[in-house]
Amino acid sequence: MEVNLIRKTELWITNIKLQGANLGEISKVVARCLELDENEVFVVDAGPDHITLDILRETLNMEQFAGKEKLLLEELSKVEGVVVTEKTSIHSEGILGMISLEEEDVQQVIKRSQEIVDEIKKKLMKRVKVIPTGNEVVAGIIQDTNSPLIKEKFEELGYEVDVSPPVEDDERAIANAIESAIYEGYGIIITTGGVGAEEKDKTVEATKRIDPSAATPYIVHYQKGTGRHAKAGVKIGVGKVGEFLIINLPGPNEEVRECLDVLIPELEKGNYDKEYLANLLASKLRERLLKRGGGMHA
Repeated sequence: MEVNLIRKTELWITNIKLQGANLGEISKVVARCLELDENEVFVVDAGPDHITLDILRETLNMEQFAGKEKLLLEELSKVEGVVVTEKTSIHSEGILGMISLEEEDVQQVIKRSQEIVDEIKKKLMKRVKVIPTGNEVVAGIIQDTNSPLIKEKFEELGYEVDVSPPVEDDERAIANAIESAIYEGYGIIITTGGVGAEEKDKTVEATKRIDPSAATPYIVHYQKGTGRHAKAGVKIGVGKVGEFLIINLPGPNEEVRECLDVLIPELEKGNYDKEYLANLLASKLRERLLKRGGGMHA
């Protein structure tokens, strides 16, 4: 079970005796016990009776450290210049503190922790934030018909849905709105508009600011720089940050409606794969485009 250390990456070993100990060797022993590379563990402080180590990782599998105190101290006692006593112990301010669990309790704690995480994820992915974009929507020139539609479709299935105030056609502003939704704990974030080929269309670019590896397949290609097309084509975008899913839908209401018809069943099945969802949406919009025999107004 992988867990985020939430920047609490230090381990303190207290009531340990050091005399001519090699700090590099101590780091290697700790790294080996925690199943890490040698360059991922450093001694950041040491004295006659204590050692402070830093783990250079943001996440770890709980199995790598939970209940490992006894093993770690046994291995450290074999290092020249290190004396482990009955009072020697290991502490951390964060989840790494589980290193001191009794070995027989480890699997039970991991199982219960996984159950809690699964429940949190389940609730997280039932919270939706809709972010309409477009200067014309912000100015009130056109009505936002997409947000009520998305809200209705998801709420029918028991989702909690909130709608953001419209955001202007600005890459940074859209990215900030998405990040705010992530911080507020919305597992599914849906933007509408701004996926077209004009210079003003910045929604996919905003998503790639947050997830550089976002899936962004083309729906249609254009000759770049001809007419009003400043980009090579119209894309759809699906990004992911941890468990948080970012979905860029087009602007026209009928296109949004058709996207929801294929998107929601996949989300209901728990399919949050960004590549699959992006290609599914792109395929649906290409199909619509072929039937219409024309271009898109995204």
